[in-house]
Amino acid sequence: MTWVVFDYGEVLCTRTEALPRLAARLGVSPERFESAYWAHRDAYDRGCSDEEYWTAVAATAGAALDATAVEELTRGDVHGWSQLHPASATLLDDLTEAGARLALLSNAPASFARFAERQPWAEHFRVRVFSADVACAKPDTKIFDLLTDRLGAEPGDCVFFDDREVNVVSAREAGLQAHLWQGADHARRLLFAA
Repeated sequence: MTWVVFDYGEVLCTRTEALPRLAARLGVSPERFESAYWAHRDAYDRGCSDEEYWTAVAATAGAALDATAVEELTRGDVHGWSQLHPASATLLDDLTEAGARLALLSNAPASFARFAERQPWAEHFRVRVFSADVACAKPDTKIFDLLTDRLGAEPGDCVFFDDREVNVVSAREAGLQAHLWQGADHARRLLFAA
């Protein structure tokens, strides 16, 4: 039986709008902040701590962290990625009602993973794999092997959606039926096609 596997960021949720506020919290320009934010994101997604991540971001952006900065930046960052896209939420509801087996595979730091696990939408997923928990992130093909092991499924029995082409290519190399995310309506057509 087929598993349907979703990425989270910019697939199920909307793109974060928190970066300007986080930049202001550090007292740096949005441009300088965004460059630093993404420069260290892979390490964060692979399991470095909140403190390690924000210290690296601040250093790259030329800012200093005060005593409450790490907690406030982490909370703001998690909130920024917490807005589920309405069409994606409806798709999850419909797939669950149809009896689909759903899994989540997300490059995400541990702080976001712990938040996500407590959200009502997380209940749609029988299996959830967050990169920080396994110290491995897309596009490494190893994470797809780990996913299919947890699912007890053959790669070809997994339909995977991600918004990044590099991750789709890697998933295909691992044997998954992978599709570039083009919105919930497109995914619906693929999944509910006769």
